Amino acid sequence: MPPSPAPPTQPVNTAIRRLRGDRSPAEFAAAVRRAAREIGEHVSCDARYIGRLESGEIRCPNYAYERVFRHMFPGLGPADLGFAPRQAVRGRRGAVTPAAPLDPAYEESDVQRRAFMTGGPAAFATTLLSRADRPARAGAAEVAAVHEAVRQIRLHDDRHGGDGLYSAAASALRGAYHLLDETTHSPATATRLASGAGELAISVGWLAHDSGRLPEARSHYAEALATARMASDPALEVHAFCNTSFLARDAGCHREALRAAQAAQVLARDLGSPRLLSLLALREAAGLAGLGELRRCELALARAHSLYGRGPRDRDPAWMSFFGEAEFAWLEAQAWAALGRPARAAGAARHAVHLQDPHFVRNLALYQAELAVNLRRAGSPTEASSVASIARRLLPGVRSSRVRTLLTSV
Repeated sequence: MPPSPAPPTQPVNTAIRRLRGDRSPAEFAAAVRRAAREIGEHVSCDARYIGRLESGEIRCPNYAYERVFRHMFPGLGPADLGFAPRQAVRGRRGAVTPAAPLDPAYEESDVQRRAFMTGGPAAFATTLLSRADRPARAGAAEVAAVHEAVRQIRLHDDRHGGDGLYSAAASALRGAYHLLDETTHSPATATRLASGAGELAISVGWLAHDSGRLPEARSHYAEALATARMASDPALEVHAFCNTSFLARDAGCHREALRAAQAAQVLARDLGSPRLLSLLALREAAGLAGLGELRRCELALARAHSLYGRGPRDRDPAWMSFFGEAEFAWLEAQAWAALGRPARAAGAARHAVHLQDPHFVRNLALYQAELAVNLRRAGSPTEASSVASIARRLLPGVRSSRVRTLLTSV
C-alpha cells in the first residue's frame, strides 16, 4: 500500500515579511492596531498573529484586517500582500447556486466558528483537563495557550454572539484555573497565568451574559474580580468592574451598575487610556439613566464624549476593540431611552446603525432593534416597522439569546 502523501505546506508570506521591515513582530502588530483605530476598525493584532501571517498559516485575513492593510499600504491589493483569494480558503464543499448565494459574513463566520470549536478553546480545554490528575509545571507555552483562548473567544463572539461557544469556553476556563492553582510555575508565570485566567473568566462571563445566563455571568465576573485583586492587577479589575456594570444594567440593578462603573473609573485613572475612561463614563451614564438622574446622566455623557474625543492611545486595552463610534452611539441611545427621551435615543441609534460594519451581524441587528423600538416610542410607527423588518432578516445569522429575544419582541 503506497504511503499517504504528506499534506501540502503553506507558502511563506514573504510580502508581509518585507513590509514589516526592521520592526519586530510586536512593533508591527502595534502599527496594525494603530492603523485600525485611524479608520474606526478594531482588530486584536499581536506578535503571534503576525507570525501566523508570515508563516502562511493565515492565507487570507478577515475583512477587518483586509481593510486595515489597504489603509496601511495604499495601492496594494490582497495578492500584492501575499494573500490568497478569499474564495480559495473558505473550504466549502459543493457549489452554491446563483439563486441562493451565501451571505459572505455568515459564510466566513460559519467556517471560523467550526474551526474555533475544533481547534480553539475546546481543544485547549481537552488538553488541560486530561492533565488534571497529573502534576505538571506550567511555562510560556501554557500561558500562551490561555491568552490565545481569550483571543479566539473574542474574535468569534464578535461576529454573531455567544450561543454555542459558552460550554467549550467554560471548559477552557476550568483548564486555565487548573494551571494556575494545581501546577508548579515561576512567579512571573503565575502573574501571567493569573492575568490570562482572569481575562478568560471575563470572556466566558460575557458569553454567559450574551446567551441569557445572567447568574453564571455574575459568577464568572466575580471570579475575575477575585483573581485581579489577588494578583494586584488593576487593569484586570477595571475590566471586571466594567462588565459587571453592564450586566447589572441589563438585570435592572441600576445602583449596582452605577457603583461598579464608578469603582472602575477610580482604578482606571492611572492606566493612560482616555477611551477606557470614556467607556466607563458611558457605563456610569447607563446606571444614572436607570435611576432617572437626568442631570447627572447628561454630565456623564458629556464627559464620555470629551474623553472619546482625545483619541486612541497605545495603552488602550486590547479587549476594548469593540468600542468604536457605533458602540458609543448605541450606548448613548440606551441612556436616552432609559431617561424617556425616545427621539434623542432614535437619533443616536440611527447613527450607530449607519456606522456599524455590516459583517458584525449581531451588533447591527442590536442597533437596528434599538432604533425600531425608539422610533415607535417617538411616534414614527411606519419607519419603525421598516427598520424592524430589516432587523428581522438578520435573525438567522445571530447566535445571541440576548439579541434574539430583543429582536423577537420587536
